[in-house]
This record gives sequence, structure tokens and C-alpha cells, in this order.
Amino acid sequence: MNTKNSKRVYKTLMLIIITCMLTFLLTTIIMYKKFSSVYTLGLNNKTSIKENGLLATLEEFKTILKSEYIGELNEEEMLEGAVKGYVDGVGDIYTQYLTVEDMQELKEDTDAQYVGIGVYVTNDTRTNSILVIGLLKGSPALEVGIQAGDIIKKVNGIEYTGKELSKAVSILKGGEGTEVTVTILRDDNELEFKIVRRSINIEHIASEMLENSIGYIQMDSFSENISKDFENNFNSLKEQGMQALILDLRDNGGGVVKEATEIASMFSKKGDTVLITKNKKEQEKQTMSERDPITEELPVVILVNEATASASEILAGALKDNYGATLIGKNTYGKGVIQTVYALSDGSGLKVTTDEYFTPNHTQINLVGIKPDIEVELSKDEYGVYQTDKENDKQLLKAIEVLKEKID
Repeated sequence: MNTKNSKRVYKTLMLIIITCMLTFLLTTIIMYKKFSSVYTLGLNNKTSIKENGLLATLEEFKTILKSEYIGELNEEEMLEGAVKGYVDGVGDIYTQYLTVEDMQELKEDTDAQYVGIGVYVTNDTRTNSILVIGLLKGSPALEVGIQAGDIIKKVNGIEYTGKELSKAVSILKGGEGTEVTVTILRDDNELEFKIVRRSINIEHIASEMLENSIGYIQMDSFSENISKDFENNFNSLKEQGMQALILDLRDNGGGVVKEATEIASMFSKKGDTVLITKNKKEQEKQTMSERDPITEELPVVILVNEATASASEILAGALKDNYGATLIGKNTYGKGVIQTVYALSDGSGLKVTTDEYFTPNHTQINLVGIKPDIEVELSKDEYGVYQTDKENDKQLLKAIEVLKEKID
């Protein structure tokens, strides 16, 4: 009796197990067919995106979305997002699709009028963060204590990465008199600033005569026509009896390359190479001085730091190679690539990295920067702010010391 009961229980258990297995297999097959058909819908079950081509694939996606998506579609935003995504696929942070608003901001960067907090920022690819590389003179950001080297972590409480630079910049700018809250990271400490945006007349260059007839010219950006302003400032100092020159390129994030080569030509002999570029095909092009130099014997010291980038590195490298200028400060940023902006008919644009540049002596700059001849670290006050006033600016004081020895 017990044997018969055991067999009956065994058969029942086996029947349950077999039924479960069949149910699982049948469910798996049905679900696979269902989701497989959904996944391949729109590509005719035959072609991949690569085989179908970009335009054809987008057209098929458009058809599916129009017929199946339950929400409202904004085709203008979708098209803009598609184009941006396509360009982002290049994998180069400097190659970007520029919206109409982005193109306007790019224009403002080289104009003399600006409304915002007054910071120059870049995407620091090493940390995927928004790095402050310079500040406008008399800007609200400078007045509250933001400085080059700070990382902008949040704007109005929202966190942004380096890849979201354009979004953050659009929030930082705004109407005159409005307030924005900026959270920065400095030496692993978070600091929050409330800043009132305002209109700023941009002066990218300033000059003065220091002790011992040492001239001082400071530039924070290479805007349009700044080479002419530089020459005017230089000649003014010469008329005042300048015996040596300090050129301050600290926190200068670059700008118009042609302006940098024009200034480099002022310190190079006619026909000398001031810049070497290489394009995609490894074709080398040399930019040469087409003018006579404005000086040949005046001792020159260039102040540089970690935020000296791009066109600033072009100028510093050219004067170091061609003129024998002494570089003092910290290793420069190392942005040794040039972007070309192509304007589109609708007002948007495409910024493309087209060349890598080198100093006249073929010295590489990209990702390595330029090492100063004399390395000097700035002191910080009790709040962690670099001391750049003339009495405590160690880099400037060292430059004066070096030049005094040259002119004595």
C-alpha cells in the first residue's frame, strides 16, 4: 500500500514539473518573438543602422515615433538633438554643434560688451568638470572671490559636468541685475557665492610702468584687434622710457589665434616662423612674420600659469623660441589644438578641431603645456585665495627681480 502511494506521489510530482517546464518554454518563445519583432521594427528586419545610413534610419525612426509615441513631438528640438548627438559621436570635446544661441555666445566672447558674471570657463577633460580659466576685470565673479582654477560644480543648485558646459554657461548668463548662485570646488572644499549679473565693458588689455622702468602689459583674452591694442600699449610704455617688459598671460584662456601670431610677429624677425600647424593629413603649415619687429633687444619676461591656454601658449612659445623670452610661473594648460568655426545658413554652426599646433622649434604643446624657465608658486591667504596683489605676487616679484639683473 505504501509502495502504491509513493508511486502515485512521484507521478504527480513529475507531471507538475513537466507542466512547469513546458509553460516556461512556451512563455519564453512567445516573449522572445514579441520583443524581437519590436526591436527590429523600423529597420525592416534586414538592415542595421550602419547599413541603412543615417538619413534613412532617422526617417524610419521619425515614422515610428509619429505613429506610436503617445506624447507630443517637437521636431525642431529632436532634429537639433540628433545633429548634436551625431557630432558628439566624434569623441572630441572641442568639436561641437553650435546652436544659434551658442553662436551668439561665441560672438559675445570677442565683443566688447557682455552681460553675466564675467568668467572664462572650459571643459577640463581630465576631470570632466567646468574649470574657471580666467575672469574679466571688474567682473562680479572677481569681486566676490571666484578665481582661476576653481571648478564650477553647481549653478542655482543644479550640478553640471564638463560635458554640460554650454548648459551651465547659458544659466550663468542672464538679465542685468538678476542673481545667480554658483557653487565652486576649491581644494576639495565647496564654496557658495550669490552673484548679481551685470553689463561689463570688456577690456582685455591693461598696461602700466613699474619700478626700474619695467613695463607691464596684462592680457586676459585674445579678442578681435587686440594685437593693435597691444602695439599701442607697448609704444606708450616705450615713450615713457621702458627698459624691460613683463607680459602677463596668467589666466588667459586664449581666443583668436591670428591675434596671437600678430603679436608674436612683433618680436620676431621678418620671415621667421611664429607658429607650426599640422592638419588631419599631417600636412605641416608654417605661419611666418610678415613685418619688422618692434624691438630686438628689450628683455622680456612672460608670466604663465595652469590657466594659460591655447592662443596664450602660442604667443608664449613663439616668444620663448624666437626672442629668448623668460617664462616664469607654473606649467601652462596644454590646449594645443585649433578649432575652425563653420557658420550655417540658419545661424547655427559647427566648431571643428582642424589642426594641432607646435612652437617654432616644433615643441609639442597639446596635453603637456609649456614648462616655465623659472617655476614659482603663488602664496595663498588664510581663505585659500591666491595672493596676486603687487606686494605679495611672488611670480610678479620674481619677474621684476630677473629683469632688474638684465637691465643693470
